[in-house]
Formats: sequence, structure tokens, C-alpha cells
Amino acid sequence: MTKRIAILGSTGSIGRQALQVIDDLGPEYRVVALTAGSNARLLGEQARRYQPEMVALSDPGAAQLLKRELGSLCRVEAGPSGLLAAAAWPAADLVLNALVGFSGLEPSLAALEAGKRLALANKEALVAGGALFACRGFLRSGSIIPVDSEHSAIWQCLAGADPGEVEGILLTASGGPFLDWPEEKLASATARDALRHPNWAMGEKITIDSATLMNKGLEVIEAHWLFGLSYDRIRVLIHPQSIVHSLVEFVDGGLLAQLGVPDMRLPIQYALTYPERKGSRFPRLKLAGRRLDFWEPDQRRFPCLALAYQAGRAGGTAAACLNAANEVAVDNFRRGVIKFNDIPRVIEGVLSEHRNSAALELEEIRRVDRESRQRALEHIKRLV
Repeated sequence: MTKRIAILGSTGSIGRQALQVIDDLGPEYRVVALTAGSNARLLGEQARRYQPEMVALSDPGAAQLLKRELGSLCRVEAGPSGLLAAAAWPAADLVLNALVGFSGLEPSLAALEAGKRLALANKEALVAGGALFACRGFLRSGSIIPVDSEHSAIWQCLAGADPGEVEGILLTASGGPFLDWPEEKLASATARDALRHPNWAMGEKITIDSATLMNKGLEVIEAHWLFGLSYDRIRVLIHPQSIVHSLVEFVDGGLLAQLGVPDMRLPIQYALTYPERKGSRFPRLKLAGRRLDFWEPDQRRFPCLALAYQAGRAGGTAAACLNAANEVAVDNFRRGVIKFNDIPRVIEGVLSEHRNSAALELEEIRRVDRESRQRALEHIKRLV
């Protein structure tokens, strides 16, 4: 039976790798919808190759040009409504959300409300809206398949386990490009430095988040919602080789780990083929001669991780505030407006001013996102 897939963010890193996986899997997997931000050229190439039923671009002007270019090949939509249409596209069996940032929240909800299985690579959806997903019953429905390598690893290790048997989980982190940098040197780190990840090829935002360890902090919050564990039962370990993707600790003291090469195509493929496993031609892990190291993260040098735990434990809209402030701070660091060490300063300042509220309504989460972004810009003005 053919599995029909919609990919939200098909021109980004995860989206492009997902299409490679689909190429490898063969004709049983068919693309029926694709979306992108403003990269009309690449989306057009993808549309001609995969011939989906519809494509959507965030940029209405680019969408008009693409519509003329593609003619009758497929339907072309634009703007937020186009993205939501792709997320709920009737022909899709599975929706892969490969969007970056807060923009992935509403499409995730739209896919689930339309009864789709959601392969979730957009951690910010659960960071900002986890309580909303829980309130609507989506976290208990079995409709969300995690794509992040760490959460995919945990999900695989938990297969068939009784929740009462689980002591906790350990999320592994590479430590990013600044793992061995002396603390005094971090103040002079540039965006170019931050984008030199030692193990993974990712988009700019997630790569900088990895450098600050905020990526791991966001993953802690995502894990809390996906697996129903308190923050005291979710630990982070630095593992610079990125071979052990995460571990589950059971009440008897046993540990289960999922290992693999640092290649996102492996968890993407498992999400697309679940509940089956299919063969692949991707690189295989060879353990002979491998060294595997683990140690506790230094949250003093990388305070973003501690800020994420703080926001997660606060509950309500605190994590949505954290996420919005981080997105603004990272964007301004990437553009050279603020320094690397200013990222946690901006986030901490915005969090300290946040008035927490329940995160059970989409409009309330949107409001907090808007206001937190504005406060982050005000903090940045004071820094520069």
C-alpha cells in the first residue's frame, strides 16, 4: 500500500533529507504536498520531480510566480492558509513537520485535528504549545512520531515498556562547537564559529541553538510532553561523539540506548516507515575502535540549558516566552547585532519580566509569543 506524505518545510535541511529518504524507499512512498518559505526555485524543482498534488509558499509574490511557472502541474497556495492547507491535505496519510521555530505550532495542530499522523521534527511546537496538545488529547492519541534523533531514540527504547518501569531518560548532547573553548573566549565567538558544528549538518538556527545548549534545553521540554516525565527525571549528558542518541533508565537500574551514526536520515526514515523498519543504503555504524565519552554539562558556561529547565518547570506560557526570546536573540546574534554571551542575557531578561498564564488557548500562546519577541528586541537595544 502506498504511503502518502506531506512535507512542511521541504527546502530546509530536514525536508531535503526526507526527500532523499523517500527516493531511497521507492514508489511505495509518494509525496502529495510540499511547502517552503520563500525558496521558490528549489520548491519548483521539487514539484517537477515529485509531482505533488499541491505546494505552498509563505511568500505570496513568489507563489504567484511559481504558479505561472508550474501551470497545471499542481495546485499552488500562499501564506499561512496555504501552509495549513498542506498540513491538513486530504490525500496525506502522514505529515512531516520540518519547519523551524514557532511557525510549526499551528500546522502541527492542523495536521492532528485533520486526523493525520504527525512526524514531528519541529520541537518548538511542543515547547510553546505542549499544554495545548495535552489538553486536546493529542499526546495520548499515538499520532505523534518524534523525528529529533534524541526523541526518536527514546521512543524506540520505550517500545513496549510499562510507564511504571521507567526511572528516567538521558538526552545526549554533542556539546556543540564551543565544547572545548575557554569561558573567556566565548564572548568573542562569531556566528561563523557557532555554525561549525563538529558532527551534524543542520540549519543555522538549530546549529546556533546547539552551540548555546538551548537546543538541548528545548529538547528537555519536548521530552517532558512526549514522554510524560517530570523535569527531575530528564537529564542531559554531554556525549561529543554523537553516537549514542539517548538512553532510557529503568527502575531496576538497567539502561537501554539507541546508537547510530550522526545522520538525520535514519530517524526520518523510521518515522516515515513506522511501525515497520525498512532497509537503507545510508552509512552504518562501526563500533570497533570507537570511543564513547559522557559527562555532565556545565550549565554555568552554557546558561541556556538552565533557563530552559526553569521555564519548563514554571509551566504555563513560560516556555513559549523562552522560545520567542531565544528566536529573536539567535537571529540578532546571527546577523552580528549582539554577542554570543548576550543570547542568554536577553532570554533571562525577558523571562524575568514574563507574567505567566495558562497555555491552553492558541490565541494566548500567540499573544505571549508576540509580546516576548517585542521585549527581546527592547533588551537587545539596551545591550547595543
